[in-house]
Amino acid sequence: MIKWILLLCFPLFVVAQNDTAFAKAETLFKKEQYQQAKPFFKTYLSTHPTHAKTIEYLGDIEGYAENWNEAISYYEQLVEQSPKNANYHYKYGGVMGMKALAVNKLRAATMIGDIKKSFETAASLDPKHIEARWALIEFYIQLPSIIGGSEDKAMKYADQLANISPVDGYLAHGYIAEYNDRPNDAEVNYRKAVQVGGSVTCYQKLQEHYEKNNKPEDALATVQAAQSKHKEDNRLHYQFGKIAGQYGIGLDQGISCLHKYIDNYTAKDGVPKDWAYLRLAQIYKHKGDKIKAQQWIGKALASRSDFKEALLERKEIQLL
Repeated sequence: MIKWILLLCFPLFVVAQNDTAFAKAETLFKKEQYQQAKPFFKTYLSTHPTHAKTIEYLGDIEGYAENWNEAISYYEQLVEQSPKNANYHYKYGGVMGMKALAVNKLRAATMIGDIKKSFETAASLDPKHIEARWALIEFYIQLPSIIGGSEDKAMKYADQLANISPVDGYLAHGYIAEYNDRPNDAEVNYRKAVQVGGSVTCYQKLQEHYEKNNKPEDALATVQAAQSKHKEDNRLHYQFGKIAGQYGIGLDQGISCLHKYIDNYTAKDGVPKDWAYLRLAQIYKHKGDKIKAQQWIGKALASRSDFKEALLERKEIQLL
């Protein structure tokens, strides 16, 4: 009798185990512990082979790991299961695009049609899919005209973005203008993006535009404006210090900003601390303080001995 009861309960036990595996995997994934989450998702998938969310998570994990073939396989399954889901087409096109960048040019050329089809399908299925339109802008602006590149087509999707999200529209038009060497048009659009959106990203695009066009004072003023609006964003401290180190302006404030960046650094800030050490070395080089410049460049190289930019900077500091 007991054996019979155990046999009846066994399927329930397996279901509970699998549900636990999915919950555990999802928790790890949200903590960005992707490789730890992967075996739990695979366990769940073994008994739920068409579970869309699990397949998507596994595709995302392989994408983060730059395992393009595996990611393609997962997203392809999703597209086949749900051909009307715009996001699945977008992700499928995205990993194919990343694979195309990693293979030889001849192989990449054979993938162009599938990549374009995936992004265009995503855009047509969802009239408000911002990421798919950005992908199409990048696709048409980067691709040589001989194999399908077209500024006009890129502009078409930038115009669509403007109707969905004015900020994205200005950023897209600015990007297209910048890529096609129309710096004045790019500046106008980036400034409008700052006025309408005012996010750190908007300020950063305008700042980068000024740096590319050798206008460091305007770049520094843009960072200062961003700091006044986004006081708690640590990334802006690094940006100020970077400009100070590269161009030799705002040196004392640059030192202060870089120390704040180092003191408040988290992985989400993006730029590793050894870059902040390098910028401090550059600032002290501009100030003619060889001892402090050597101290900071030494700290950068202690963090990463093969830091190429720091190795080059050390040679310049030694000439002081």
